[in-house]
Amino acid sequence: MVTGPKMDLWLVKTVGSLIAVVGLVLLAAGLRDNVTFEIFVLATGSAAVLALVDINYSLRRVISRIYLLDAAVEAAIIFLWLRIWLFGV
Repeated sequence: MVTGPKMDLWLVKTVGSLIAVVGLVLLAAGLRDNVTFEIFVLATGSAAVLALVDINYSLRRVISRIYLLDAAVEAAIIFLWLRIWLFGV
């Protein structure tokens, strides 16, 4: 309701499913204490792409501006991953 109606429900379901799989992989790696460089790239790369899509399409008014808040959350996720990966904190 916040982001408006969706026309292509198949696309919403597909993207949502892919994001869920990425999240499960990140969760499993974290729980197993097995965060490799590849997991780091998956986490930061996914967050970066999602943020760029949100910013691009929000500013072009294709999607609601509320998605800019999602981009801000994605940026925070990237920052935290970089901090943990580089400094272990």
